[in-house]
Amino acid sequence: MATLRHQIATNVLTVTKYRDLLKKVRANRPNDDLEIIRKAYDYSLEHHKGQSRATGEPFLVHPLEVATVLAELKLDPTAIAAGLLHDSIEDTQATIEEIEHEFGSQVARIV
Repeated sequence: MATLRHQIATNVLTVTKYRDLLKKVRANRPNDDLEIIRKAYDYSLEHHKGQSRATGEPFLVHPLEVATVLAELKLDPTAIAAGLLHDSIEDTQATIEEIEHEFGSQVARIV
């Protein structure tokens, strides 16, 4: 039962942080298309599945916090997507070529 509780808490934490990120982006850049951010979140969620930080938090918390800082700085969705993906190359099986194919050369250069 503790495992199920942990999974639920993990999901609630990451979904809450993701929703907060989207709220910040919408508030600061209301006319921007958020699809690349959604796609980067899904990609990062899938590739970091099961990973935890030394603190025990889900690994995805860190990329979400980085992306939130970028949103607070009012950077564009491309930069925010790169923030969500910035650890994908070093901490998952993802390659820079895959990032470029999925998200474009600008995101890949930032990552």
